[in-house]
Amino acid sequence: MTFLWPSLLWLLLVVPLLVAAYVALLRRRKKVALRYASLSLVREALGPAQSLRRHVPPLLFLAALVVMLLAVARPSAVVTLPSQYDTIILAIDVSGSMRATDVEPNRLVAAQTAARTFVAEAPSRTRIGVVVFAGTASVVQPPTHSREDILAAIDRFQVQRATAVGSAILVSLKTIFPEVEFDLRGSNPRPDAARGAPLAPGSGDQPERPAFTPVAPGSYPSAVIILLTDGRTTTGPDPVEAARMAAERGVRVYTVGVGTKEGAVLATEGWSMRVRLDEEALKAIADTTRGEYFYASTATDLTKVYQALNSRIVMERKSTEITALFAAAALVLALASALLSILWFHRIL
Repeated sequence: MTFLWPSLLWLLLVVPLLVAAYVALLRRRKKVALRYASLSLVREALGPAQSLRRHVPPLLFLAALVVMLLAVARPSAVVTLPSQYDTIILAIDVSGSMRATDVEPNRLVAAQTAARTFVAEAPSRTRIGVVVFAGTASVVQPPTHSREDILAAIDRFQVQRATAVGSAILVSLKTIFPEVEFDLRGSNPRPDAARGAPLAPGSGDQPERPAFTPVAPGSYPSAVIILLTDGRTTTGPDPVEAARMAAERGVRVYTVGVGTKEGAVLATEGWSMRVRLDEEALKAIADTTRGEYFYASTATDLTKVYQALNSRIVMERKSTEITALFAAAALVLALASALLSILWFHRIL
């Protein structure tokens, strides 16, 4: 646990002073009691249980004060809370290497099966979009709540040539931010171009627009990208540079690598090639965007990965200010102190 205002913790120095004042008050009361009553009467009135019970309300009040002072310093802790993601983009590789059978029955069928399980278990309030990529990337299902449309899009996957992981990230970002034009020639978006803003007369340049201000990686609360691939980028933009664009907009990218470590030999139309997974690139994408990388070597592993992703997206661990909890605890302790004092001694402390 940390504190947003740790400098205010010095207020806790008041606590030992209050304890010392309470002890001094008890001694003073004891002297007064002994002055006006016999020792036997005092011992009879204050038996062991009664003597111990009279300290309970003040102790509860002291505990309430300590918790209240901690609340003033604004405590923060890493807690598990329901995520606020209302859009999930599934970006799935449909390149020719996805026909490899090292993951039975083949990589593409296993990916489709796992994706169906993910869709079925995702919260109903979450919109899911589907992007497929090979040599290029395209949206085959815009984000929707209709599970039937999403599953139909997954069933329509067709194998194509080449692998463009960077394009998959950019098209997914474009789906999340339709008003932004993503361009790898610069790190900033071009929202005016996306909206069709006119050019300045006699100039080929875009008109002036507000500068884009990057946000903290992983800070965008409304959308997340899940990217699955089995190979290396062979065409299109640099996937790590595309991941930086996602990070600048706070979008997390969770990457899933599918296939055996040694790769697979794919033979077709009289030629063959070995296809291997580029784990380093997928890890770099996940790290850059504050996402996470998962590896699946079997169909069962792939299903478990998607189930784990579902649990991470539905319930997310994040650093959250818990001042309200401390304030509530202090209120409960103070009320308990007052209630016990009234019930036992017919007064408040």
